Amino acid sequence: MDGNHIVRTVMLSLKVNSEVYARLKEVEEEYKQILEDAIDYGLRNNINSFTKLKAGIYRQERAKHHSLPSHYIYTACEDASARLKSYLKRRKQGKAYTDKPEIRNVSVHLDDHLWKFSLSEVRIVTRKGWVSLKPFFTKLFWRYYNDGWALASESSFKLCKGNVVKLYLVFKRPLPKPFEAKGYIPVDLNEDNVSVLLDGKPLLVETSVKKITLGYAYKRKRISEGRSTKDRVVRRALKSLKERFKKLDIRRKLAKLIVTEALREGKGIILEDLPKNTPEKMVQDIKDKQLRDRIYKSAFASLKNAIVEKAKEFGVPVLLVNPAYTSSVCPIHECKIIYPPDGSSAPRVGVCERGRERWHRDVVALYNLLKKAGNVSPMPLGSKESHDPLTVRLGEWLRAKSLHLTLNVPLGSKESHDPLTVRLGEWLRAKSLHLTLNVNKMMGMTV
Repeated sequence: MDGNHIVRTVMLSLKVNSEVYARLKEVEEEYKQILEDAIDYGLRNNINSFTKLKAGIYRQERAKHHSLPSHYIYTACEDASARLKSYLKRRKQGKAYTDKPEIRNVSVHLDDHLWKFSLSEVRIVTRKGWVSLKPFFTKLFWRYYNDGWALASESSFKLCKGNVVKLYLVFKRPLPKPFEAKGYIPVDLNEDNVSVLLDGKPLLVETSVKKITLGYAYKRKRISEGRSTKDRVVRRALKSLKERFKKLDIRRKLAKLIVTEALREGKGIILEDLPKNTPEKMVQDIKDKQLRDRIYKSAFASLKNAIVEKAKEFGVPVLLVNPAYTSSVCPIHECKIIYPPDGSSAPRVGVCERGRERWHRDVVALYNLLKKAGNVSPMPLGSKESHDPLTVRLGEWLRAKSLHLTLNVPLGSKESHDPLTVRLGEWLRAKSLHLTLNVNKMMGMTV
């Protein structure tokens, strides 16, 4: 997502013949050489801007690669500029462990002079002229193509084994203007859940990140125990783990659910303005390695960014407030909340020093976020919801279209864990699923 547009990338996997693959391979090899020269030149001269890189290496690269279209030098300089900026930023933070950026994977960048797109073919220019690729379009491509998204002039391709070319198409759409919010929905991010104040009622939405993190940690330990991580079998087994993608899926779906609710009610979203390097600051005084690992992999900032980006896509206003003391101060009496030590029966439920009200740590944060945003609505003094909020489990919301729909089934009721079952023979020829529920329903039997 850039400053004025929403950007989405769609990958198409194309099978080509050996001749086309060989010609694209020549382009990739020369592109990689130009990229390496541009990075070396930038490091020697302390340059990371595209225009200065292009001005510094264009003549010598044009002489070395005279048969390659000149615009590949431009796109390679753009690629080198992005890599150098990222590397220098990480080196400044002390997170760079090499003398220069390592070029492990190369995706050849294409501008509007290097490729032509149509629904019948994709053409890419090489040293010996144009090659034609027959695309197979995915559902995701048609979703963006038919929904008002504009295909950008730039793209890129990557060569894979088996004469497969991965083509990355970029779609853009202008950012909508944020609407005027009627109110705000506070959202508090935690390791294992996200708390939301929905229609004045606190709701804890479980993410199970703690369980996922620990589960994959035990899997990695079991795979590599007594063996070197450089072993080919061990590397493959570790690479096949999907912890990152599972957490990413949860973050994206939860962000969409929260933004959809705000859009439906015409409200904005209040989030904590988490500072940079939040995990590093949280684990400074923690000695337990497992707990440190859990906090690092909780990805609070990633979830916050996912909500902010999804809100921009739908034009939902987002208000970021100071996160200090949101879960440790009573929003009514403005005094400290005393929590029992870990290991007690209710370590996340504390008591106000002055009013003696009971507060759940994740619930009190919601009211403090509202208060910091300037909202002066009454607090639920002494109500049961302040210390015993509703909880929605991961499996109950992961595929839901709305958070309100998850509340239609009473939490903890028989239906939430023992749903009706309709056998194959009873629905196969039925004209309505409602008709199948009439059989033995009055007797309380499972259909």
